[in-house]
Amino acid sequence: MLGLEETVRVTILKAYRYRAYPTSQQAEMLSKHFGCARWVYNHCLDRKIKAWKEDGVSLSRFDLQKELPELKKNPETEWLSEVNAQSLQSSIEHLDRAYRRFFRIKTGFPKFKSKHDSKQSFSIPQYVRIDWKTNKVYLPKTGHVKVAIDRRFEGRIRSATVSKAASGKYFVSLLVDTGTEEPKLAPIERETSVGIDLGLNHFAVLSNGEKIRSPKPLLKCHKKLQRLQAIASKKVKGSNNRRKANRKIAIQHERIANVRSDFLHKASSKIIRENKTVCLEDLNVAGMMQNHKLARSISDASWSRFVEMLEYKAKWSGVNVLKIGRFDPSSKMCSKCGHVNSCLPLSDRNWTCQKCCTMHDRDVNAATNIKEIALMKVKENVGEELPDLKPVENGVNTGGRKTSSKRRSLIQETQGSLVLG
Repeated sequence: MLGLEETVRVTILKAYRYRAYPTSQQAEMLSKHFGCARWVYNHCLDRKIKAWKEDGVSLSRFDLQKELPELKKNPETEWLSEVNAQSLQSSIEHLDRAYRRFFRIKTGFPKFKSKHDSKQSFSIPQYVRIDWKTNKVYLPKTGHVKVAIDRRFEGRIRSATVSKAASGKYFVSLLVDTGTEEPKLAPIERETSVGIDLGLNHFAVLSNGEKIRSPKPLLKCHKKLQRLQAIASKKVKGSNNRRKANRKIAIQHERIANVRSDFLHKASSKIIRENKTVCLEDLNVAGMMQNHKLARSISDASWSRFVEMLEYKAKWSGVNVLKIGRFDPSSKMCSKCGHVNSCLPLSDRNWTCQKCCTMHDRDVNAATNIKEIALMKVKENVGEELPDLKPVENGVNTGGRKTSSKRRSLIQETQGSLVLG
């Protein structure tokens, strides 16, 4: 047992993804792994559903893993013994995680996998090695697979995931335990803090006035995608020409994803590198996606993935990440005097405060308010005197919607306790 003074050692885990170039024989073995892992996942999902409906029993992953040896002895499924046994066990573990995630946060019931899915993958929990001299990765049952190494790492390989994209490319993702502990969080100070307002006109606007433009890769390639999809729709189903046309669409989608991912990584790394505290707004992205006029642009911006990158990169660097509530006033509140302009339409990108006559850039003002409200919530940890709170007299414009008593009380509480004076 750990003593009272001892703490659990938390090390940093990083994932490294490399493009793989298997031979024809290795590609055939990888294809068997994809198929077997998918079959075991679907078989166990069916077993869990039937066991619960018929007998009211919830099968654990250990119960399902005990059935694997019998399945390998069965003449109808003896081909399961041709692949790595631990990959099949990992497939059951992934199913168990999906089940627990569904009952914990209600993200959606696990679905059956298809061989026609755009991405095929399987995991290897042990016995994966990398040879830096020959640029090859050893995979059990497959052998040494050539990979394109663009960066090296130091640490112990915890697991590997082999995947095949819709474009036909193979990738190997290695989860590495770097052995370094997570650094302590930096002190929260106003000078080293930044507020971020995420939007569509500009991807992100910082409280220091910096504006980051989004490349909008989907918008720029939308017409080309439409043309490729129209060509593919005219091909005969099941023909080679249709498969070739669909592959061109997959390659175009992959390029769009690569441009977006490159932009998000560079923007998040720059923000984490230049600041010690990052203040964000808890956006309801899923709710915003219900607006069919903005859904494509919001999806193209990928705010959720950007916030995810900020959070895990902040842990690596000891940077604080503070979030304010989605109902906290930001855009319509004057960052200088706290007056709320409840009649401010979304089309006005610049506005003047009626109380203190301060001219505001809407996005910069929102980023400043996000920073101040976040710092106020943790003012006991800030080594400086922050201004006292005072209620705001103006109400929040609900856009003509009926406001429930619960949401109305939340708004009133927010206005009365979280607005800067």
